Amino acid sequence: MARELLEQARTGDALTVRLNGAWRIENIVAIEAALAQVSAAGARRVVVDARSLEALDLSGAWLLREHLQTLQGAGGQVEFAGEAPSQFAFLEEIASQQLAETGAQIERRSGWRNPLGWLGRVSVQQWHQAIDAVGYLGRIAITGVRSLRPRHLRLASITRHIYETGIQAIPIVSLIAFLISVIIAYLSAQQLRQFGADIFTVDLIAIAVLREMGVLLTAIIVAGRSGSAFAAELGVMQLNDEVDALKSMGVDPWEVLVLPRLIGLLIALPLLTIVADAMGLAGGALLSSLLLDISLTQFIPRLQDALAPTTFWAGLIKAPVFAALIALVGTYRGMQVRDSSRELGRLTTVAVVESIFLVIFADAIFAIVYVELDF
Repeated sequence: MARELLEQARTGDALTVRLNGAWRIENIVAIEAALAQVSAAGARRVVVDARSLEALDLSGAWLLREHLQTLQGAGGQVEFAGEAPSQFAFLEEIASQQLAETGAQIERRSGWRNPLGWLGRVSVQQWHQAIDAVGYLGRIAITGVRSLRPRHLRLASITRHIYETGIQAIPIVSLIAFLISVIIAYLSAQQLRQFGADIFTVDLIAIAVLREMGVLLTAIIVAGRSGSAFAAELGVMQLNDEVDALKSMGVDPWEVLVLPRLIGLLIALPLLTIVADAMGLAGGALLSSLLLDISLTQFIPRLQDALAPTTFWAGLIKAPVFAALIALVGTYRGMQVRDSSRELGRLTTVAVVESIFLVIFADAIFAIVYVELDF
C-alpha cells in the first residue's frame, strides 16, 4: 500500500516524490507509513508531483504539509511539479489565522506584564485608525462635491436605498414608536395621578416623543437594521473582489457604492422620524383616552398648548446628523473587510455598536447645545 501511495526517485541532488492513489482519512495509517519512508538526506531539492493523485482530502493534505515542512526545516527546498493542491491554500489560510490569533493572545498577555508597552501599541493603532477615518471622510467629501454634477449622481441607486432604508422600515419604526409612547404615557400617568396632574401627561408625551424619543429610537432601529446591512453588503463585495473589479473598470466605488447609501439614508431618516413622531403621539392619545379619560378633542388642544414652536424642529434637526453617522460608519467598516467571513461578522458588529454609540453621543451634544441656546 505504501508503494502504491508514494514513489521516490533521486536525480542528482533532487528527490522527486510522486503521489498516487487516494490520500484520504481511511488510508491515514498507510499515508503515515509512506511519508515515514521519505528522507531528504543528501538532497537539496524535494520535488512533489501530485498530478497522479486520485483523491486528496484535508487529512491527507495536512499530513503531507506537515512532513514537507519537516523536510524544509532540515534544509531541503520543497517545490511542486505543477500547481500545488488547492487544499494547501486552505490550510495555509487556517495556519495564518491561527498565527494571528496566537500573536493577539501573546500581545494581550504581554499587556498585563508590560502595561506601558501595551498602552503604546494601542495608542499607535488608534492613531492610525483615526488617520484612516479622516482620509475616508475626505474621500467621501470629494466624491460628494464631484457628484453635484447630474451625470455623477446615481438616482436609481439612491431611490433604491431610500426604499430599502426608509419605506421598508416604516412598519417596525411605527410599532416601536407606538409601544414606547404607550409605555411612557402609562408610567407617567401612574406618577402624575398621585398629584392630581393627569393632564400634564399630554405635555410629557409631546415633549418626550417630538424632542427625543422619536428621532432617537428611529436612529437606533436604523443603525441596527440599515447600518449592519451597509457593512455586510460592502463587506461581501470586498470578499468577492467586486470592489476591485469596479476599480479595474475605471468606476469609482465610493461614487457607486458609498454615496448613494449616504444620500438615501439622509433622505429616509428624517421621513422615518416624522412617521415615528406621528405614531408616538397616536399611542399617547390612545392611552390617554383609555386610562385618563382624556378624549381626542381634549388631547389635541392640550398638545398644541404644550408644544413650543421649536419642539418639533428640535427633534427633526437631529435626524440628518444621525443618518450621516450611521451611513458613514456602516460603509466605512464594510469597506475595511478583508480576508475572511469572520472579519465580515466582526466588522458588521463593530459598525452597529459604533453607530449606536455615536448616535447617543451626538444626542447628548444636541441636548447640551439646546440648553445653552434655550432652543
